[in-house]
Amino acid sequence: MRAFAIAILLTLAACGSPEAPSSGSQAPAAQAPNAAAMQAAITALPAPYNEASYEAGRRVFAQCRSCHVIQEGAPHRVGPNLHGVFGREIGTSQGFTYSQAVQDADFVWDADHLDHWLQNPQTFLPGNRMAFAGVRDETQRRDLIAYLMVEADK
Repeated sequence: MRAFAIAILLTLAACGSPEAPSSGSQAPAAQAPNAAAMQAAITALPAPYNEASYEAGRRVFAQCRSCHVIQEGAPHRVGPNLHGVFGREIGTSQGFTYSQAVQDADFVWDADHLDHWLQNPQTFLPGNRMAFAGVRDETQRRDLIAYLMVEADK
């Protein structure tokens, strides 16, 4: 567990820090989502995601930030923008070039598909280009998926 925590910290350090407010008129706390409100959004999700931790999911998403964004309209990175991923057919995010394996797949992203994908992308869909070993811990996957359910559809 300690090694995982160190890996998360190194990942966060490598990603840099968020931009400071440009005008100085708003305090960073006013721009950041209220932690209690975000956790309340989690509790409104269907089981088992309603038992997740928003903050833990945010920390797990740090592993994803080098390749993915979740903000509406943000450009793709190495991986596609994940905004609106739930309910979207696999391989259809406009402007992103997918592997043949993803182009040939036929399903709509939901929590169950994402859970299996995140467990091990190469095992779930052999031949995809996602160079990520996966999130092996079931609780961490649950927290990450709940975080995405809240954040990817804002």
